[in-house]
Amino acid sequence: MKKLVLFVLTLLPTLVRAAEFGVENAQGVIIYYNYTNNGTELEVAPHYTDYSGYKGNIIIPEEVTYMNRTRKVTSIGYEAFYYCSELISVVMPNSITNIEGKAFRSCSQLTSISISENLRSIGGDAFRDCLSLTSLDIPKSVVDIGPSAFSGCSFLTSVTLQEGVKTIGSYAFERCFRLTSIKIPNSVITIGEYNQEIKGKTNVEIIP
Repeated sequence: MKKLVLFVLTLLPTLVRAAEFGVENAQGVIIYYNYTNNGTELEVAPHYTDYSGYKGNIIIPEEVTYMNRTRKVTSIGYEAFYYCSELISVVMPNSITNIEGKAFRSCSQLTSISISENLRSIGGDAFRDCLSLTSLDIPKSVVDIGPSAFSGCSFLTSVTLQEGVKTIGSYAFERCFRLTSIKIPNSVITIGEYNQEIKGKTNVEIIP
């Protein structure tokens, strides 16, 4: 029987939302969650019980059963993996539709991420300063890429965006100095300012 952990946050500032509960995944790693959508769905929450956060290789389940009720995991919450410096890889289920702001910011050892095929949006600063990422294949379901989403991913060399992406936020690829290959489909309507790293590698105008 999987170990269930109820964790109540009392020491951090009230501006930071506490994880509402934790459940072990199939690999024995406790992943913390918050309820969303009026309690009918779940988002992955930060690992508040360990200073360094989530570590190693994380597989997020599509569904989680807690208190005799099963709910789908549909979002990677705000700052869920923020500064998890020992995080190596993440596998998302296809139930995930949203990656919120700063979700993976400064995960300096993150080398591999399997993105949900039903993802719709990538929040601002979501992967900022993920220094070990070298390539990305954004699925066709993604519509919006937020500001500074991949800023500071200095070892990122190639990015593929599928038909369907409409917006690339300001600074999205700022300081991606090694980015030599990026495919931007005709569906893109807006590319925000300060995306010099992709200027000249695409025929899409950089909107000031």
